[in-house]
Parts: sequence; structure tokens; C-alpha cells
Amino acid sequence: GIKIILDGVFNHSGVHFEPFQDVLKNQKNSKYLEWFHFTSFPVSVSHHCYECVGAYKYMPKLNTSNPEVQRFILDVMDYWIREFHIDGWRLDVAYEVDESVWREARVKLRQKYPNVLLLGETWGQGLRLLDGSQMDCIMNYMFRDAVRDFIAFEKIDADGFNDRLQSMLAKYPEAVNQAMFLPLDTHDTERFRYYCDGDRKKQILAIIFQMTFVGSPSVYYGDEIGITGNNDPDCRKCMIWEEERQDKELLALYQKLIQLRKQEECIKTGGFTVNLCEDRLYGFIRNKGQEQLYVVINAGSKSKTAEIPVLHKAKYTDLIDGEEYAAGDGIYETCLNSDMLNYQGVIKVELEPFSAKIIKRRI
Repeated sequence: GIKIILDGVFNHSGVHFEPFQDVLKNQKNSKYLEWFHFTSFPVSVSHHCYECVGAYKYMPKLNTSNPEVQRFILDVMDYWIREFHIDGWRLDVAYEVDESVWREARVKLRQKYPNVLLLGETWGQGLRLLDGSQMDCIMNYMFRDAVRDFIAFEKIDADGFNDRLQSMLAKYPEAVNQAMFLPLDTHDTERFRYYCDGDRKKQILAIIFQMTFVGSPSVYYGDEIGITGNNDPDCRKCMIWEEERQDKELLALYQKLIQLRKQEECIKTGGFTVNLCEDRLYGFIRNKGQEQLYVVINAGSKSKTAEIPVLHKAKYTDLIDGEEYAAGDGIYETCLNSDMLNYQGVIKVELEPFSAKIIKRRI
């Protein structure tokens, strides 16, 4: 069923927050004096008086090491789970909140709600949050940045793309990678379609990669029907509800790829092995047990013939367009990980500019 994840902003408040208003009124006599990081008195609404987010005076930072603040945060988290049956929290700026908050939340909330999700927002390497005592997963902006630079901006080639992905995957245990939150864009970034200068083919290529990569893909509202936009506030524009203005083909592709993830266990929880990395061609295998899916993308502006090493000399079908292939003999010396996998054949695939294939062995 539908899961409800609430956005929890516990790193900072607004200036209309009752404890902050009390400080404005009572100054050094306020009982909430230790709830914030004040730097000068008298306190007014100014970034010169207290620590705030990005020198933005309307967002004073909370002192999350204060036990009273910690109890307040935990009470709020528990209230929304208990009263409104939410399934988890997306925790804003999680890496700036005192670690003890998340450790206590994980222990206390999990005792009462064993399946509650704790998703942390972080823009870089987030291993500190993933030590087993804090977050279940984090927002993987490193993934988003790599896909943007390879597909949308075309500023790195397949080797550079692979280096960044492998470095990213190596930072975390396998179980963490499988749960990682994979955005192409969010309410804090430009829309991916905007990165592509409106190029629909590039957006589709990024979606196919996202939906077949290791982790948990995230679809930001409106991406599925072609909404574009620059950064805030343009990335938060209203949803397009008029069906005649929606990109129905894009929506159908999303539905098809989501259904594919549900059907193919090797995409949901399988391994990830790169078997093609050449110029702007990038190919990989998702495998689990005896099942494998082969994904190859052409992130270039020219048509390419890709030679994809496969583990079985058999017949294969493209799950996107239904085209069929038969594996033939080939040379595997140039393949990544060729010393680890016993490739038995090669499939030759013609790829148009900014296109992809998802290929499965016919059994």
C-alpha cells in the first residue's frame, strides 16, 4: 500500500516558533535561552544575533544537544506516528543535528514502531549517519550528481561515470546500498529535465538508469509527466493536473519501469557488475541467483554498436521494445571484471543517441 513519509525539519525552526518568540519577549530571562545558539543580546530577528541556516535570519538553528530540545523533537516524531500513522520520517539536514538525537529516536521509536523508516538528508558522503544506530538510509545526491554530469551535462565519459559510481558504492555496506534513496531531482534542486535543457531523450535515459540501478528510486512529483524548472521556487511549481498538458508517454514509461522493478528480483536486490565502459557507452549486469538483466546505455549524440558480454550463449529479449538477440562468439579481454565472470558470448546491439536497452535471457 501507499507509505506516508513526513518531512521533519529539526535542525532549525522559524522565527514564529513559540520558544523563539519567548526569547524575543523575555531576552535573557527566557526559559528557552538554551534552545538556540545566541551570539549577542538583545536578540532581534537578525542573523547577527544567533546561528541560523545560511545566514537566513528567519531560520534560527536549534541547539539539538540540549536535552529539552531533544525531548521536544522525539515527542513530535512520536506524536505524528501515533496519531496519524505515518510510516516514517525524512529528516532535514540530518548531518547537522546532534547524533544523540537520532540514536535515541532509533531506539525509542523502534521499540514502539518496529517498521518506522528514518531517512536522512545529506548532500555528500553520509556513512556517519549509517552506522546502524541512526538512519536506515540517506538521500543519495552523489548518485544524482554523477547521473547529471554524465547524461545531462555530458562533462564526464563512461570511465569517469564508473569511477564515481564505484567510489560511491564502495563507501557503504551492500545492505545500505540496496536501501539508498536515489533522486534525480528534489524540492531543493533543479528538475532533471531542466538540466537536460528540455531534452526528453536525456531525461528518459536517466530514468532508465535510475530505475535499474542499486537502491530505491525516488520520483519527485511531476517528473513523471514532464514538469521542468530551475531551482527553488521554480522546482516547486504546482502540479500539472490537466491531462492534455501531461506527457502521457513518459508516464507510461515510468509505469512500465516500476512494474519491471517489482517483477525482477535481480533489480530490486541483486548484485551490480559493470561489463561495458567505453567512451559514452555504459553497460552493467544486475544478477541474483540464476537470473540476470543486462542494461546498456548510450549517453552520446551518435548512434553506437555495443558489444555486450553475456554469461550464457542463448537468446535474449529487450524488455523495453521487445527486440530479440542471439549471443554469438566474442572477445572479452576489454571487459571490466572479465577475470571475475565467465562470459560465454556477446550480444551486438545498435543504440540510437541517448537510448538504452534492458535485456533478459529467454528461458
